Amino acid sequence: MAERVQQPPAKRLCCRPGYMSICRQGQRAGGQSCGGSGTAQSGSSKTQSPESLLDIAARKVAEKWPFQRVEERFERIPEPVQRRIVYWSFPRSEREICMYSSFNTGGEENGATGENCDETRLPFRRGIALLESGCVDNVLQVGFHLSGTVTEPATSSEPELACSVSVSFDRCKITAVTCGCGNKDIFYCAHVVALSMYRVRKPEQVKLHLPISETLSQMSRDQLQKFVQYLISVHHTEVLPTAQKLADEILSQNSEINQFHGAPDPTAGASVDDENCWHLDEEQVQEQVKLFLSQGGYHGSGRQLNLLFSKVREMLKMRDSNGARMLTLITEQFMGDPRLALWRQQGTTMTDKYRQLWDELGALWMCIVLNPHCKLEQKSSWLRQLRRWNSVDVCPWEDGNHGNELTNLTNALPQGAHGNPDSPSRPHRTVFTRAIEACDLHWQDAHLQHVITQDLYTNYCYHDNQDQGSLFDGRGWPMWHEHVPTACARVDALRSHGYPREALRLAIAIVNTLRRQQQKQLELFRNHKKELLHKGTTSVTNMEGWVGHPLDPIGTLFSTLLETRRSDEEGPASFLDFSGSGSTKRAEPRLFPAQHFLEDGESFVALAVETALIGLGQQRVMPDGLYAQEKVCRNEEQLLAKLQEVDLDDGLVKIFRKQAVFLLEAGPYSGLGELLYRESVPMHTYAKYLFTSLLPHDAELAYKTALRAMRLPVLESSAPSGDLSRPHHIVSVVPNRYPRWFTLSHIESQQCELASTMLTAAKGDGRKLETVLESIQRNIHSSSHIFKLAQDAFKIATLMDSLPDITLLKVSLELGLQVMRMTLSTLNWRRREMVRWLVTCATEVGVYALDSIMQSWFTLFTPTEATSIVATTVMSNSTIVRLHLDCHQQENLASSARTLALQCAMKDPQNCALSALTLCEKDHIAFETAYQIVLDAASTGMSYTQLFTIARYMEHRGYPMRAYKLATLAMAHLNLSYNQDTHPAINDVLWACALSHSLGKNELAAVIPLVVKSVKCATVLSDILRRCTLTTPGLVALHNRRNSGKLMSLDKAPLRQLLDATIGAYINTTHSRLTHISPRHYSEFIEFLSKARETFLMAHDGHIQFTQFIDNLKQIYKGKKKLMMLVRERFG
Repeated sequence: MAERVQQPPAKRLCCRPGYMSICRQGQRAGGQSCGGSGTAQSGSSKTQSPESLLDIAARKVAEKWPFQRVEERFERIPEPVQRRIVYWSFPRSEREICMYSSFNTGGEENGATGENCDETRLPFRRGIALLESGCVDNVLQVGFHLSGTVTEPATSSEPELACSVSVSFDRCKITAVTCGCGNKDIFYCAHVVALSMYRVRKPEQVKLHLPISETLSQMSRDQLQKFVQYLISVHHTEVLPTAQKLADEILSQNSEINQFHGAPDPTAGASVDDENCWHLDEEQVQEQVKLFLSQGGYHGSGRQLNLLFSKVREMLKMRDSNGARMLTLITEQFMGDPRLALWRQQGTTMTDKYRQLWDELGALWMCIVLNPHCKLEQKSSWLRQLRRWNSVDVCPWEDGNHGNELTNLTNALPQGAHGNPDSPSRPHRTVFTRAIEACDLHWQDAHLQHVITQDLYTNYCYHDNQDQGSLFDGRGWPMWHEHVPTACARVDALRSHGYPREALRLAIAIVNTLRRQQQKQLELFRNHKKELLHKGTTSVTNMEGWVGHPLDPIGTLFSTLLETRRSDEEGPASFLDFSGSGSTKRAEPRLFPAQHFLEDGESFVALAVETALIGLGQQRVMPDGLYAQEKVCRNEEQLLAKLQEVDLDDGLVKIFRKQAVFLLEAGPYSGLGELLYRESVPMHTYAKYLFTSLLPHDAELAYKTALRAMRLPVLESSAPSGDLSRPHHIVSVVPNRYPRWFTLSHIESQQCELASTMLTAAKGDGRKLETVLESIQRNIHSSSHIFKLAQDAFKIATLMDSLPDITLLKVSLELGLQVMRMTLSTLNWRRREMVRWLVTCATEVGVYALDSIMQSWFTLFTPTEATSIVATTVMSNSTIVRLHLDCHQQENLASSARTLALQCAMKDPQNCALSALTLCEKDHIAFETAYQIVLDAASTGMSYTQLFTIARYMEHRGYPMRAYKLATLAMAHLNLSYNQDTHPAINDVLWACALSHSLGKNELAAVIPLVVKSVKCATVLSDILRRCTLTTPGLVALHNRRNSGKLMSLDKAPLRQLLDATIGAYINTTHSRLTHISPRHYSEFIEFLSKARETFLMAHDGHIQFTQFIDNLKQIYKGKKKLMMLVRERFG
């Protein structure tokens, strides 16, 4: 017997999703080809010869027995028998070959990858194309080894490529591949596909030989010598060194090669110890996963990793042991990702997409350890692996940043359990914790076996009054009482391992249990309703919600029920055998009898929809941590998206009504019950879906459901009851709790969306609009969201193609007023936009609305907003034209605006005085009142800038003396230091002096002392001095006739005082500059002194003063030699 050695791992080549077809089994050699579409070698006939007993036996042996065991069992195997075993040992199903040469045999991910536009580029398709183009040649099967040449035709850019391909196989599985193309990837290349499919579809054209050891055993010594010499001659450059080495070892008596009988034969099939599995290049799997992880957050890398996870699920569904093997390789690379340690060290969180990959990893391990036919030693091995990974410090936690301990999978969580979500944190749960716990689960429970293996497992002796733990409901249909996520994990495991019927049976039993549990909860609440409603609050909730759960129980049930029809169309399916044999059987194609467990007229789609509605309506506590909370929102939206794809018929509408009524009446067991746990997950998104679905069929129920869902008790000082008659305005507080609601902004936006949907639907119905308005005012606590609702209502009410809806406009205005009150004393960057919009809305409502907001301005606006925006807009011509106001209405509005302006000026003269004066121009009494308010405030709270602005306004309006009065008041508040020669108030000072000069000598004489006192800047004072000497005071007299008076003397007051102050300012400024002067400022300083000399010379003894000033500088600053030299050069 020839010894067997395992071939080295073959190279793995790039592959993509591709072709799916299932090979027809049991085909005789030379008969019709196996499984390929359009590849039949002969037409169908009415009669066929029965298969021989030899072929039947050889096929069964080839599928199950390693060839070494056959050789050991029988002393002599006839050559015809060997040939048939070798023949049937090659895989006959195209589906497995496709699975190992593309990412997904069903092509489900094509739409997601965006690469399905050219299917001819997929490796499996390319392999089929090469086969059908006649590119496969020299095909030879020697024992359990297949070889051939695959030639790629030349293209415009590539020359012709001939690849030598070899394939080893055993028990209908390809165990090793080698191709000369040199590409490396996880799956088979197109050349391997072409050769393999040639053997599947054209077995009669393949030359078949027994293993080479059998051929050699028939040769004489001379024949053997000739054989070896010819082999060396043909391949001497490749094999000669090896041949010589082997010859030396064989001739040596003590060599290792002579310690054993026989010699290895790579064509002789597998040994007893060889693992029977398809070829999977472990090194390439590891390299590819490592590469994808190293690419970080790139979209393509995440997509490729998700495709690998899909491949694992596909392998599990085919019951291929490589599924667990491949997942182990992927997990090892994930655990070795250096970013885990970096994130843990820095205290940062992983990205959301990366986090989802870890979730899928944990879910896949759940499926693997829950394999119903998993051997005990296999499960023990996986458990050791999982515990090892779980113990690593950087292993990600199940819920992201937090790790509160939840109920163990093997224990059911009682409905209505009392608990505190803020309890101290317990040991962290990792992504592998649930899989580790699932290792304790088994499938040996008798009731469970009956549920999943028997179509007609019922007991009609049970009635409605059975307790919670009964095995059957009142109709005699089976139920399964287990922690719901755990039970659904069993369903997912059955689906994943290729048992769709069993998964469906268990799913139906779980849904029956949920229905029964729902009914019991309703009865329990009704029995204790008075007591609970009197208490007003509840601590009853589910600590572990089904929507957003790591195991996605509701999503699993929904998918299982919806996929039933597809499963039936796929033909015969396997079903489980719990007899202990560990085998699977094939079921005959037939209608699925589980429909026996449905109500009359009910469908699996209806059951799926009802399951989703039950899960979404569950009252459950908001989990801890950002990721867990985001997952709740994401999972809910995904489930609702699936529901929206289902077309509603009368039967489904009936289910919607039933579930909506239950949600409203089930008290603390429902997220829409009258009693709500303060930190329960809100129902806004779900209620919006219910509302839009029910509205065409039962509007009252739709509104009742949506209005109940508007609650957000976590933002209220006390949990609200279900009564809508409560006061509109309640105290709103953001609770100081830990952990925080990280998704609160998203939740509030969904609450706003629900309210907007109701407002839109209620257009034209005053009663409903009033009810919706009350709900918004009571439940929404965000000013920005109420403002959005107000804007939405305004848009809906003023659509271009219809008359304005005055009721909806009033709702919009009322919401706008609430926003004004909420944001009056808080900072809001949109406040000005809100105020302008409110005035626009009030204008649309009518003149009485404008008058109302002006009369109650102090509760809505700041004084500045009221005068600069509200009153100004109301008094504008555009508003008058828009409202078609008559004179009487205009005067009433103007009177209200003037009253508002004076009130605002009294309250905030600094910011409102000018606006008040402007608004009161046309009313003498009001204008005088406003001016007096300005005078009263000038000495106390108003700044020189505000007073100068009002003074200029007064001059512009023709009140120069009033402008002068305000300018002098402003000068009293001003203070300009020596170095403030660019101060913005300089223009105001120059204007004030010019105004005083124009009014006359007395006014100028009065203002100059104020200037001298307030201004210390030499350049500004000299500028004022020059302006005053150019013209006579009172330059412009009555009727613009020039005054004939003389120019004012610099030797007399008031200009003498100004001249002395200017000279003093230059002297002080000079000394200040010289204190810290640098050489680069010397030239600038010399120019400054030149200007100072001009001012000095305006005095009658100015030349003497300036000379003394320069001499003092030379003496005091003689250390600054270079500077003083420049001074001497310029000034002597």
